[in-house]
Parts: sequence; C-alpha cells; structure tokens
Amino acid sequence: MASALNHPALILLSELLDIPAPSGREERLGERVSRKTADLGYVPVTDGAGNVVVRLSGRDSAAPLTVIAAHLDEIAMVVVGIGDEGALRVDRSGGLYPWKLGECPVDIVGDGEVVRGVLSYGSTHTKGAEPGGGQWSDWRVVTGLSREQLAAAGVRVGSTAVPFRAMRGPVLFGDPADPLVAAWTFDDRGGVVTLLRLLESIRDDAIEPEGDLIIAFTVHEEGGCHGAKVLADRERPEVFLAVDGCPIPPGSSLKLDGRPGTWSKDSVTHFDQRLVQALLRCARAAGTELQTAVYDAAASDASEVYASGGAPRVGTVGIVRENSHGYEVARLSVFDNLLKTLVRFVQKWRA
Repeated sequence: MASALNHPALILLSELLDIPAPSGREERLGERVSRKTADLGYVPVTDGAGNVVVRLSGRDSAAPLTVIAAHLDEIAMVVVGIGDEGALRVDRSGGLYPWKLGECPVDIVGDGEVVRGVLSYGSTHTKGAEPGGGQWSDWRVVTGLSREQLAAAGVRVGSTAVPFRAMRGPVLFGDPADPLVAAWTFDDRGGVVTLLRLLESIRDDAIEPEGDLIIAFTVHEEGGCHGAKVLADRERPEVFLAVDGCPIPPGSSLKLDGRPGTWSKDSVTHFDQRLVQALLRCARAAGTELQTAVYDAAASDASEVYASGGAPRVGTVGIVRENSHGYEVARLSVFDNLLKTLVRFVQKWRA
C-alpha cells in the first residue's frame, strides 16, 4: 500500500484537490493546470470563458479535428443569504445535496479571501426530534464573522463554498495488491489528472496524434457545460470526447474492477455508436477493456455539446466510481487503464 501512495495519479490528484474550483470560480485551478501544461513544454491558452486549451498537430491532414476535454469545476454550495450573525444560507451549485456532506467544515471562496465555516444542521436536543436535513433550507454555514467582516473578505450572496481541504482525500484502502482510492468527488479532477498525464505521455513517448487535436480543460460543466459549448462553437470539431466519470447507479452492471467506462446513452442523447466502438477497440488494443453504461439522470460536456450543435460526433469516457457527487470510490488501477486507452485513441482511433 505504501508504494501505491507514490502512484503518479494520486500525487497529482492530491495536488489538485488542494484548490477549490466551484463553478464560476475555476480560475485558481485553471492557472495551476496552465502552469503544469507549460512545464511539460506546451503552449496553453486560456480563452475568454476560462477554458485552458492545448493544441497539437496531427500527422494526417485528412483526419478530423478532435477535442478531448475534462472539466475543471466541482459541485459546491452557493450563498443565497447572509444573516445578522454572519450565518450563511446556502443552496446547491451542481448536484450537491447536504446529506452527502453532513455537518463539516467548508471553505467559502470570497472575492478576496477563502473563509472557513462549518455547515450546520443545528441541535437535535429537542423532544420528539426526527432525523431530517434533506433540504438546503434546513442548513446554514456558521462563520463566526460579522456581515462587515464577511464583506471585507469578499463573501457575498453568490459566493460559493466547497468542503474543507482536510476532508477531500485521497485515501487508499482495501486490498494492498489492488487498492481502492476515495476522494471528495473525482468529478472531474479524475479527468483533469488523466489529461495532464496524457499530455505527459505524448511528450515523453514522442506521440504524434492521428489528426489535429485539442486537449481542453473546461469551465462550468456542473452548471450547464458552458465552457465546452463555447469551445465547440468556436473550434467546430468533428469529434468531442469528454473525459469525466462513470457513476454506478442502482441496478447497473458496472464494476469497480479497474476497467474504465464509456457512456452509450445519457439523459440528453445516444452517443455516437461508431465512436463507442472505436473506444472499445482502443481499450482492447491497449490491453484493457471498457465497460459500457446507460444513464437516465446524467449528462456530460459531450452530450450538451451535441445538443447545442457543437459537434456531430460525441462520446464520454471515464473512471467507474461509487458514490457519485459525494465521497467517491474507484479502483486505483482504473487511472492507468483509462490513460492507456486514451493514448491509443490519440494514436489511432479510426478503424
């Protein structure tokens, strides 16, 4: 287990978990990702939306332009009111529910500072009290600061908050020979980690992509996939592949066995089945397999890009994980298997 702690994906994941990145406030993580891609020798560009974009030339001029993207933002809380004693009323930003968190410390991302608070349900020392807390209106964030002090830190209605860093992981557990890893949402730092490692592999192994390629780190996926839509509308790729996650809904056949997953259908669209088949072939050629998934209550950058007319062929591939939008669990080996699949995809995905 000790050697697994030095796994490159875990080292990178831990670094990225240090940085709060709620929707609309991804700039800190975007700056870190931009620096890391520059350190690898690339020339990243941050566009007007905040997406971090890396362009690579392909060897075949006839091959279609492909975008491979992972989103920077995470689910969070948004401040909707500030009480006289500095207690914050909050609601969800993205798919976050209070029962996924419980009473815990949080970091509020102000315009000037990051302020610590505690998500609080209040006392249950009342006769006849029943468990509850399913609605955000039942909760508040206690800050211990006055309205004036919060304002001085840039905390206002519209500020966002995420769980305190010490809660976020990653944590290794289970079989030392094939461990599980958990963290406060791999969504979508798992994808960001994978694309940074993909860029490193392209550099180290002198890989020339099959066609022109854009590796993108997009903003605001959790609130409507706005960054991906802006990117696709500008670049007009033929193929848009989102690298995100594959949650395991009740009754699903997905397994935490180290195999990544690819979406065949979600709540927005059927994905391009030729592209799904190409991904399956790439995984096999790379020495692994992909699991296929169907979702009736999920969407991704790729499906929203397709719905907006931004690309004619889209797909989503990613880390199979338990406990979506909470403290998520995956098999550590899935990180390497997803990377191998994408390396092969970049090199040759057309049959």
